[in-house]
Amino acid sequence: MEVRRRPPMRSVRQSSTTSAGEPPVKHLKPSDALPLPLYLTNGIFFALFFSVAYFLLHRWREKIRTSTPLHVLTLSEIAAIVSMLASVIYLLGFFGVDFVQSLVTRPSGDVWDAEDEPHGAILEEDSRPGPCAAAIDCSPPPKVADVAPVTVFSSEEEEEMIRSVVAGSVPSYLLESKLGDCKRAAAIRREALQRTTGRSLAGLPLDGFDYESILGQCCEMPVGYVQIPVGIAGPLLLDGREYWVPMATTEGCLVASTNRGCKAIFTCGGASSMVLRDRMTRAPVVRFPTASRAADLKLFVEDPINFDTLAVVFNRSSRFARLQGIHCAIAGKNLYMRFGCSTGDAMGMNMVSKGVQNVLDFLQTDFPDMDVIGISGNFCSDKKPAAVNWIEGRGKSVVCEAIIGDEVVRKVLKTSVAALVELNMLKNLTGSAVAGALGGFNAHASNIVSAVYIATGQDPAQNVESSHCITMMEAVNDGKDLHISVTMPSIEVGTVGGGTQLASQSACLNLLGVKGASKESPGSNSRLLATIVAGSVLAGELSLMSAIAAGQLVKSHLKYNRSSRDVSKIAS
Repeated sequence: MEVRRRPPMRSVRQSSTTSAGEPPVKHLKPSDALPLPLYLTNGIFFALFFSVAYFLLHRWREKIRTSTPLHVLTLSEIAAIVSMLASVIYLLGFFGVDFVQSLVTRPSGDVWDAEDEPHGAILEEDSRPGPCAAAIDCSPPPKVADVAPVTVFSSEEEEEMIRSVVAGSVPSYLLESKLGDCKRAAAIRREALQRTTGRSLAGLPLDGFDYESILGQCCEMPVGYVQIPVGIAGPLLLDGREYWVPMATTEGCLVASTNRGCKAIFTCGGASSMVLRDRMTRAPVVRFPTASRAADLKLFVEDPINFDTLAVVFNRSSRFARLQGIHCAIAGKNLYMRFGCSTGDAMGMNMVSKGVQNVLDFLQTDFPDMDVIGISGNFCSDKKPAAVNWIEGRGKSVVCEAIIGDEVVRKVLKTSVAALVELNMLKNLTGSAVAGALGGFNAHASNIVSAVYIATGQDPAQNVESSHCITMMEAVNDGKDLHISVTMPSIEVGTVGGGTQLASQSACLNLLGVKGASKESPGSNSRLLATIVAGSVLAGELSLMSAIAAGQLVKSHLKYNRSSRDVSKIAS
């Protein structure tokens, strides 16, 4: 694998003499400026540049105040100007400005041509750290005089790096910064892993993914990516608009079943939804010397007189974060404060955490004996089944409903209204109560939530509380029609940040019309996505319950969830 990129101050010709027989020209590298490691050299010149710039600005301001001519220079000012010029020349050369590089590395008019080098020549590796995409050029270099030379990394260099990772002399997590190429780093890490474990990763794809897009935000130390098929259910007619719902899943029947539910809802005029609450939470735990002191803080933060002050402190963390309330609970001398706030179109965990930290710092002044044990005390409660989310809600609390006519129940869903109502009572309500379910009064809400979450770049782990759902079914219109509803108190979604920025997930959000942040009404895109999730759950619940009532569940899974391919022949 060959990766081409600009080296900062380096000549590519490695011949012993020039074409005219002159002695070879000294080829400089950025680290030649000082006999130090490259990162220390960079740090010194950056510090030098900013310090002398500040010094000169300060001196010139004093001269202007005292009416001293600017061209009258002291010895220290002359030294500062020389130092600034030296640092500017170094930094420009380091970042590949052509005219500086040409002055330092080669005579005027010496044009590099890739065809002049022997095939497969091994060139020096650029050890400059930096962003992965900043200096990468995978296309053949244009044959133009002012284009800087490129470095071709040979397989021998990669082999040496792989051996270093296996031996432990180069940490795997540093490959991106050392190589400056995220994909190449993933390939080397992958090969090192295979050699270390003795197991093949042949089935895990490497090519076809933008590894730069996940650097520093989605995944560390990647070695490939997992392929999950995305199916489409719909159209889902919700609140008068049609949506084609992307679902990433490997479970057969799931998309087909949800699609059938969408068809039934569409035929009957669609579903309607309502967002009841929009509030992300974070609950730090603090400790006091006595329980009475913990009670004092509880009374302080829950006093409406103090709320406005705390809200101002909290809201400084973001232009979208708006504190809505604080709910406290005491356990001995420990106090748990559950902050709730709106977070715009972001899911908002980081946003609310920053606001909570601001408030804790503020409270430390009036409560110096307060010991902050943790920014999260599990009273939030994130990625765990908890009654507080089921009762108080977290994220978006949504209710969605539809009325399905008797004819559609019989012809599309292949069952009856009475059978569905009875099954829902005995399965989703009574059966879940017998099981001691917490927020699980439904047939399979988590199936749909997980599939939509993965497709749209949400946090899959938040499926735990986001799947809290109670499904209700009731015969209406003299028992002829079916009223079905799902109530989901803690759907945690966002349309900006995290995995929503990846290309595939961004495309799925775009399909739903909720990509990115809403400029007209901040938060409206994430609320709309939450209603689409609830509407999709409604369709999934309707279809699965109908299949169970009609005795079709096992038959349909045998048809759609079993492969007829001879796996033994495929493996051989």
